[in-house]
Amino acid sequence: MKKVAVILILVFNLNLNAQEISVEKSIFGIQVGFGTRAGIWLNNETKLTNSIALRSEIGLENDYTVGTHYEGAGFILQPIVSLEPRYYYNLEKRNSNGKKTNNNSGNYVSVRTSYHPDWFVLNLDDNITKTADLAIVPTWGLKRQIGAHFTYETAVGVGYRVVYVKENSFNGNATNVDEDHSRNQYILHLQLAIGYAF
Repeated sequence: MKKVAVILILVFNLNLNAQEISVEKSIFGIQVGFGTRAGIWLNNETKLTNSIALRSEIGLENDYTVGTHYEGAGFILQPIVSLEPRYYYNLEKRNSNGKKTNNNSGNYVSVRTSYHPDWFVLNLDDNITKTADLAIVPTWGLKRQIGAHFTYETAVGVGYRVVYVKENSFNGNATNVDEDHSRNQYILHLQLAIGYAF
């Protein structure tokens, strides 16, 4: 009977320890980024499973990969909303090596889906037609905690984007006189971001 009790206690303790290695239940934060995505974003990561978190984001960014739909526009800021399920695949390994996993500090793979609506674009001439685009980018990245609240993150990926060009739109260089149509692009995603988790 004592052996059974000891085994049950050990199994219970192992289960408790295994349950502790998990992504955070919910993290709100703000990030400033550089790279092909430069901007500022408010974000949230919500736990779906012990190793999967859904990141949602809203912000303003300058997208260097906009292609020719804002010809010669220079540095612009446009709104963005995105959803990104992230699979943090090395949390247990980091924990067993004594490394931090707070604020979802770990390596991840994800599928980032982002949408630039055509509501407004800052620092863009009024006569240039605002366009919307939708991108899906498989991504590999890492996120690390600095101190109690600060984080840094880097990510790389290659994906696909559809730009929704409007009839009679003017992109700064030429006028599209065709009907509404889509312009398809392959895009490179490179990011370095510094953030603060609340």
